[in-house]
Formats: sequence, C-alpha cells, structure tokens
Amino acid sequence: MAEEQTPGFKSGFVALIGRPNAGKSTLLNRLLGEKIAIISPKPQTTRNRILGIKNLPCGQIIFLDTPGIHRSKNLLNQSMVRTALATLQEVDVICLLIEADAPDHEDNLLILENLKTVRNPVFLVINKIDLVPKGALLPVMERYSRTRPFEQIIPLSALHGEGVQVLTEELLKILPEGPRLFPEDMITDLPERFLAAELIREKIFQLTHEEIPYSTAVEVEEFKEREGKNLVVIRAAIQVERESQKGILIGEKGRMLKEIGRRAREEIEALLGAKVYLELWVKVEKGWRDDPRALQRLGLR
Repeated sequence: MAEEQTPGFKSGFVALIGRPNAGKSTLLNRLLGEKIAIISPKPQTTRNRILGIKNLPCGQIIFLDTPGIHRSKNLLNQSMVRTALATLQEVDVICLLIEADAPDHEDNLLILENLKTVRNPVFLVINKIDLVPKGALLPVMERYSRTRPFEQIIPLSALHGEGVQVLTEELLKILPEGPRLFPEDMITDLPERFLAAELIREKIFQLTHEEIPYSTAVEVEEFKEREGKNLVVIRAAIQVERESQKGILIGEKGRMLKEIGRRAREEIEALLGAKVYLELWVKVEKGWRDDPRALQRLGLR
C-alpha cells in the first residue's frame, strides 16, 4: 500500500525488455544488490515477469524483468512473449537491452517493431560492453538512434557493474513524483515458494544441456516451516516431457538429481535464512509446453 507522498520523492515502474540472454536478469540483480532473478548462460531462462524494488532515499524504482522476446513456436514460448509485451503498457519507462557483441540480432528488430506504438520513454541499454572494444559502441548507438528517438542511450556491463549507477540516476530523473509504492524493506513481491522453485530450475539450467532445461518445469507441492526448529521442508516435482529426459535428470545412481538438490538447497537456505530439507522427484507429462491446462497449473499463462 502506498504511503503519504514526500515532496520531491520519485516512484514508478520500469520494464526491462530484450531478446533472450540479453542480460535482463543479471541487470536486475545488479540494480537491487540482491539475487531475485535466476540467471544462466542459456537463453529463455526467465519465464515469468519478475518484480524487483530499488529503494533509494529520494525514490523507489520498481523494475519488471520480463521473458525474452523472440519468434516463438510452442505455446509456452508464445505465452512468455505475450507476458513481456503486455508489460510495455503498464510502466512509466522501458529499458530495451541489446548486447554490445550482437547488436543486430533479428529478435531486436522484432522488439523495435513492437515498440513503434509505445508512447512511453524508452532507454536503449547496451549491455555487455566488457566484451567489445570501446570504439565498437559508437556505430551501434548511431544505427539505433536512426530507428527511433530514445530518451537515453546508456552503455553498461550488468555483469561487472560498470554504468549501472548511471542508469539508476537517469531513470530516477525521468520518473514522476509519487509516493513509496512498496514498504522500504521489500525488494520483491514474489512469494518464497516461487523463488525456491526458480532456484531449483536454475540448477537444472546450469547442470543439463540441449533440450532438457527447456522441457522442464518445477512445481513446489509442499512448503512448510517447522516452528521452533528454524527448518523449512520443501517437496518439489520436476516435470519433463519424455521418459528419456527423466533418466537424464535423475542420472546414474541418482547423482544428477542429488547435485541439483544440493546446489538448490544451499541457495534456498541463504535466501530464507533457515535450514532446508529439500526433496525432489521427476515426473513425466507429455507435451506439457503445448498444453494450456498444464501451463495454467504451473502459472505460465
């Protein structure tokens, strides 16, 4: 609930959009100084809209990390793109992230096309500047300036933090005056149950390859705090589309599943500040990525 407005205080919503693997989640975590969005070198890691709150003495910036916009094939990916595009109508400012080392990817053209009808201010954020010589940035900035009038063009490295403070300052300048929209000690509106499922899914992305990460979803079936024991019991199902994928995820003598569980448990314990008992199992649901009922149950449409 918004509190009484302080004169000169700024608040508003900022969408982080871009193609898959542009670095939106890495940037969100860097902006907040906390990890709330899972990250992976693989594209299409983010499936839901992730809200993160940057609290400052003179303002509150609410960031919305969105799924990567791309030409989608299955129902899951189409739903992810719809989620990202719908966000454009709900915010005060849009940050379009492109990669300094791949500025002309065809998905960026798709995003620019979708931005043609948007009236809100758009920042062009050129990420991953640590991967290219500084002289390579100016031609990119000039090319993109010809596609539309950007409010600001800001080169940065989300991974290393260079330029991120500049982005924060420039966003704060353009946001409207308004009250604090969330409590000052809050950094996300996501429930712990959701964050736990995301951390499990992150480990699957990190440890498996090819189609496996994209064919999996995590459903937390039990999340229970044991009073007086500083212990949280989490039982979660990892869903795949084929029996062969189930075998890979479990691994020889269960080694892969144990490693996923071990890594996820460590991060969930750090997140919750409590000991965690984590039980994982794998189940097969054929074609779930194209099943509207399955996507609805998993909160993915």
